[in-house]
Amino acid sequence: MARVKRGVTTHAKHKRILEQAKGFRGRRKNTIRVARQAVEKAGQYAYRDRKVNKRNFRALWIQRINAAVRAEGMTYGVFMHGVKLAGIELDRKIMADMAMNEAAMFWKKRLNSKLRYCAKGRGRHLPFAPFCLCRRTI
Repeated sequence: MARVKRGVTTHAKHKRILEQAKGFRGRRKNTIRVARQAVEKAGQYAYRDRKVNKRNFRALWIQRINAAVRAEGMTYGVFMHGVKLAGIELDRKIMADMAMNEAAMFWKKRLNSKLRYCAKGRGRHLPFAPFCLCRRTI
């Protein structure tokens, strides 16, 4: 039986790792042992940080919505509850964008959610609504 030399496959594997390590500093870019460790660790960081990135953006959207809503004298929690009761199915990303760039449309949605919240008679009275269907009247 003929002897099998494995240089071609090994070279291909090494080449693939070194291509992934391109741009790294020092021996991490050109020494296969160090490059393999660096590429593996970079993959772990990338996997972790994809989730952290989602978390950070959600927090940013919540902060933007909260700032816009508090300017009108309402809290984020009360607003989101009203949005849910009003049946407005916009995610936080879209609402944050509307709060920053399309304020008139955002306040139309906000007013709808506030009135729906009052109409349900849930939670505390909202004295800043133009009219309210809760127990008290303005």
